[in-house]
Amino acid sequence: MRGCRNQTLPLILTLMACGSLFVRPAHAQAVEARIGRFWDSDEWTTYRLGLVRPLSGALGAHLHGDVTRRFGSNPGTLAGVGADLTAFRKGSGGPYLVAGLSGGMGSETDNSFSDPWGSWSADIGYDLFPLDFMSVGAEGRWRGISLGSRDGFELALGVAFHLDTKPPSRPAEQSSPPAAIPVSQAPPASLADSIIATAAEAMGKPYEYGGTGENGEGFDCSGLIQYSYGKHGIELPRQSRDQAKVGKQVDRELDELRPADLLTFSNKGGSVTHVGMYVGGGRFIHSATRGVQVSTLSASDPYGRWWYQRWVGVRRIIPGK
Repeated sequence: MRGCRNQTLPLILTLMACGSLFVRPAHAQAVEARIGRFWDSDEWTTYRLGLVRPLSGALGAHLHGDVTRRFGSNPGTLAGVGADLTAFRKGSGGPYLVAGLSGGMGSETDNSFSDPWGSWSADIGYDLFPLDFMSVGAEGRWRGISLGSRDGFELALGVAFHLDTKPPSRPAEQSSPPAAIPVSQAPPASLADSIIATAAEAMGKPYEYGGTGENGEGFDCSGLIQYSYGKHGIELPRQSRDQAKVGKQVDRELDELRPADLLTFSNKGGSVTHVGMYVGGGRFIHSATRGVQVSTLSASDPYGRWWYQRWVGVRRIIPGK
């Protein structure tokens, strides 16, 4: 028992250190709940509730509380906290890698909390976004638990609600409709060119879910738009669905577009899930999976067609154009 305690204490201290990642103000966090089944020689049901946030680049973190229970004639309960590190977990969904440590107190023979335990796990997960503020997903992990020297496969299903911890900025002098957002006194054409030039300076920056360009970090789609306009005195909301409501609506026709117009996209034709900025010549700049890039709106170009089919609207942010 004493040896087990000596092994578990460093693990718990490590988890407490990982928790300090969440103390500072965060953006693009999500509250995530999961339930699953852990198969070893016996079957255990796992429950997990925690907070997810991006770190930098392709990395993210997940701090959670865990309860693992075995029901029936041979009950057992494990409870504790854990920290996961994820890689390539995108705000647009898809596969990702995950590895984690957890630890706490419990018993493999009853519902008391008499023995310390530690656990490691690693494998893959997958997210889908049926709504822009909610994702559903699954994780399959190989998990080892020190108590009873057990290991086995764990499959868990979950749902996450994504939080906007940085509230939308309020446009200056918001006494007029959104179409009349105050701007600097620069002529519209030169102002549009300056905004586009600011966005172009971010070319090559990585896509980062929740990224706003602060401290050299990457951008998500709405972060790039907010940053580019904000550098020239135009404050926009933080989220893409809110950015799609400002300015003046313009017909969704290529001939009607002007430089710096805001383009909106939707994967399913419903709420806006992506935004970009028109730069002219049928092209737009945006932050997508491959980072800040210039893409084409085209019904014939293979990559441009993908965006063209999801293009749902245009908002003209600069008045007087």
